[in-house]
Amino acid sequence: MEELRRGLSRWKRYHIKVHLADEALLLPLTVRPRDTLSDLRAQLVGQGVSSWRRTFYYNSRPLPDHQTVREARLQDGSVLLLLSDTR
Repeated sequence: MEELRRGLSRWKRYHIKVHLADEALLLPLTVRPRDTLSDLRAQLVGQGVSSWRRTFYYNSRPLPDHQTVREARLQDGSVLLLLSDTR
């Protein structure tokens, strides 16, 4: 049963939003559970938004780029905050 669930998860899609605080924008993205935050960055670049030197936050915690959507516990309708690094 677990193997079937894992097999079906590759077809699952989540509709999330990314809030760009610097530009006051809210962009919709469609992601899969196995997508990493780097994949989300690539989607944003495809929409004309530079996401480098910015950090994703979810539930007040920073998310590393290697983390997957599943590991970050994002769900359908989740909103990520993308803030500029202060370094």
